[in-house]
Amino acid sequence: MFRLILLLAAVSLALAYKNPHYASGRTTMVHLFEWKWDDIAAECERFLGPRGYGGIQISPPNENLAIWSANRPWWERYQPISYRLVTRSGNEQQFASMVRRCNDAGVRIYVDAIINHMTGTWNENTGTGGSTANFGDWHYPAVPYGRNDFNWPHCVISGSDYGCCPDRVRNCELSGLKDLNQGTEYVRQMIVNYMNHLISLGVAGFRIDAAKHMWPGDMRVIFDRLHNLNTAHGFPSGARPYIYQEVIDLGGEAITRDEYTPLAAVTEFKFGMELSRAFNRGNQLRWLVNWGPAWGLLASNDALTFIDNHDNQRGHGAGGNILTYKQAKQYKGAIAFMLAHPYGWPQLMSSFDFHNTEAGPPMDSSGNIISPSINSDNSCGNGWICEHRWRQIYSMVAFRNRAGNSAISNWWDNGSNQIAFCRGNQGFVAFNNDYWDLNQTLQTCLPAGTYCDVISGEKSGNNCTGKRITVGSDGRASISLGANDYDMVLAIHTGDESRL
Repeated sequence: MFRLILLLAAVSLALAYKNPHYASGRTTMVHLFEWKWDDIAAECERFLGPRGYGGIQISPPNENLAIWSANRPWWERYQPISYRLVTRSGNEQQFASMVRRCNDAGVRIYVDAIINHMTGTWNENTGTGGSTANFGDWHYPAVPYGRNDFNWPHCVISGSDYGCCPDRVRNCELSGLKDLNQGTEYVRQMIVNYMNHLISLGVAGFRIDAAKHMWPGDMRVIFDRLHNLNTAHGFPSGARPYIYQEVIDLGGEAITRDEYTPLAAVTEFKFGMELSRAFNRGNQLRWLVNWGPAWGLLASNDALTFIDNHDNQRGHGAGGNILTYKQAKQYKGAIAFMLAHPYGWPQLMSSFDFHNTEAGPPMDSSGNIISPSINSDNSCGNGWICEHRWRQIYSMVAFRNRAGNSAISNWWDNGSNQIAFCRGNQGFVAFNNDYWDLNQTLQTCLPAGTYCDVISGEKSGNNCTGKRITVGSDGRASISLGANDYDMVLAIHTGDESRL
């Protein structure tokens, strides 16, 4: 009986870390990669909140090593030198203000937490807040950490370790980054203090970077010492932080994602890899009829889903040929499927333009990040892509919010790369990834009336700037998607954004 009680308690705790605690009616987060805190706060108020976004993953907020010899690359943010909240994105005061303003706008903040390691060894020795370290002695006085706080004996992970040696993957250095020993009480407490400080400032949860490089038992201790979310920021009493762990598991490795799902949610890398393959015509869309665990994906509530993230859009991490903003038509199709389908907790990527995969965000000659400019058509300038501002993407965020928990019904396909389905009686979506046009009368499951396709345009008063869809009393409508249309998707729903 005692064992049963312990098991039920463990299950309950794991479920507690799998709730993102979005404001009511919101379902989707976006990664505002390398944005500054003041710019994020403004974006919450002017766009993300009004457009129904649920949350934002931010770049690591703690002090990192400033790597001038590599021209301030994006990955310097993943080289912590202390837990002080001072980076190129802003200081602690700006961070706290951002969290408050975003929560007030109904948009939650999730922190990319770098707790596996500290920096590598560099000629530079100064962090974004002025802290220094003695790399040769594993000494980080701004924490402070010393030699005894890291894993010994010293070793570096090799490629072959992933197939055979979980102890080396977890105890040796990842890419030469100095590997903390989360098995020690002192290191655990330093990490817990850092994360609890962020919770006190109103964040809703954490992405755990390099989770598979840490022992699950150590992480459980850390997670269970975290405070409940701050009720002064609108969270319910007793709410636990949402935690999603970066565990790349495409099969064939000694460490599996199943070791981490009992703790919290996990980043599902297979999701974006398979959808990228399908929308690149490497697999037919008709096979997506049973999309989800039948494809070897995690259980829906365990999965943080995405097409691309900051790593794999640059060719790092898992899978090849991942769709990104650089292949806009196919990318928007894959994003639309992710947001139309009820599986998982979706995350969008919002990028800066890059040609060199090492390049950091747009910056001036002093290394300061340049803010995105906002154009009259809602797009971004100054080198920022802002996929979350693309109409085809934010319109599907509204679609997903409207569809809620409703199931897929009335799946249709042409035996190839044309598919369509309903989400209960709230939404209908169709895709054409074939070389020929789609012209069909299909069941939309929607009430009779006239709807604006939210992909080709939007509602404007009593008119549509894009396609108009007339749904008959039997729920059926004539659906046309040309092979050469600008987008491969058509979507209508019962929300104010679509129904005339």
